[in-house]
Amino acid sequence: MATQIKAANRASGIGTSIFTEMSQLASKHNAVNLGQGFPDFSAPEFVKHAARTAIAANFNQYAPSAGQLRLRTAIAAQWKRQHATRWDPETEITVTQGATEALFAATMGLLNPGDEAIVFEPFYDAYVPDVQMAGGVPRFVRLHPPHWRFRVEDLAAAFSTRTKIIFVNTPHNPTGKVFSTDELDIIAELANKHDVIVVADEVYSEITYGDAVHVPMATRPGMRERTITISSVGKTFSVTGWKIGWAIAPPPLTQALRATHQFITFCNPTPLQEAAAYALEQAEAFDYYTQLRAAYHKRRQTLTDILNEAKLPALPTQGSYFLLADLAAQPFATDVAFCRHLIENVGVAAIPPSFFYANPRSAPKLARFCFAKTDATLEQARQRLLAGKI
Repeated sequence: MATQIKAANRASGIGTSIFTEMSQLASKHNAVNLGQGFPDFSAPEFVKHAARTAIAANFNQYAPSAGQLRLRTAIAAQWKRQHATRWDPETEITVTQGATEALFAATMGLLNPGDEAIVFEPFYDAYVPDVQMAGGVPRFVRLHPPHWRFRVEDLAAAFSTRTKIIFVNTPHNPTGKVFSTDELDIIAELANKHDVIVVADEVYSEITYGDAVHVPMATRPGMRERTITISSVGKTFSVTGWKIGWAIAPPPLTQALRATHQFITFCNPTPLQEAAAYALEQAEAFDYYTQLRAAYHKRRQTLTDILNEAKLPALPTQGSYFLLADLAAQPFATDVAFCRHLIENVGVAAIPPSFFYANPRSAPKLARFCFAKTDATLEQARQRLLAGKI
């Protein structure tokens, strides 16, 4: 009799990521990939040089589970410079396998079965599976286009006696929204009132535009003691493949996260941690962040012009490296149908954001495009979008 192997309940219903699915389809049809959010240009030379130097200097064995102290110290120093906030590298900062592992470790370390977690939708796709694998129950609060604001009454109603955490992603993926100080303070007031922990996903903190200013959730009143701030070097320094992230939190929350982290990945690549530390230590001396924002501002404008010219109106964005295009005028029943058509018949890949909603059928009809691409890639996309039958 053949053995019938069944997945654990925690894994049931969790399919392949939409990013993987669309990237595979793009590869099959040789499409210009403006879907998955990774740069197709080189990382800064000073960052790559630091990695080569670290390997040559024999930083090639296990790092401490909490992370190389040099990197944790660099993270703490950056917060002190940028936000006048002190964190203890020994007890309040943990290096993780990218922000994705930090999110998972935090969720597994905090949620008990039956606990509730509030998630703004559209959401980054890891939040809900993390909650479900921990046995938690997601509660959704809608962000409304075009400026992606939430209704205060909707957020207040989402809190209950079982609410344990709320995810706050700013700058936001996929919308590019940067939460205002007023919005953060509303969230902070409710979190304090209901004794809820905020998991703040801030991986795009250095990529903002115009008057938009990234304000860390942990700096708001009463929030230092109830916030886990998650970030990484992947987006900021164009090294998404390094998977060097971190979580910053007061000792009780750090202890919960480290308890799970040590049995998920234990530690991260030592030479890449050393290189990440150097990047954080030297970025301001190279005026790197100013150049980063200027370069992405130009790419954002380029893709905005391309989408508008292709009759795919771009929604406003304040941060990250994504644009959402309005598909209202397109003759497709769903965003999925549009994105499949775009890949198969036009040769350009985008992501259908309905996958970032609890009920995909209720999502506005949009497509997400990534502009972390070279001028040549964006020009190739322009030619295909204008020549193709959209």
